[in-house]
Amino acid sequence: MSTSARKIQPPLAKAVSFGRGRIIVRFEDGRELSVPLKWFPRLARASAQQRAEWRLIGGGIGVHWPLLDEDISVENLLLGAH
Repeated sequence: MSTSARKIQPPLAKAVSFGRGRIIVRFEDGRELSVPLKWFPRLARASAQQRAEWRLIGGGIGVHWPLLDEDISVENLLLGAH
């Protein structure tokens, strides 16, 4: 008998915000994920204006901050990879 692992597709991000030392990602399916901002030193050291300049990449599979040259994938957020 063979078994194959099912590839689970992570949800797509639709919005990002910051508060109380956290980064909050909202997903298209209505879920939210909040993780410590200190996991991402570039974002933690950035100004509020630099953090506010973000865009979705790959249709929501990640977030990019062009002023900081920082990318975070939804998959890594969900895995707790930092």
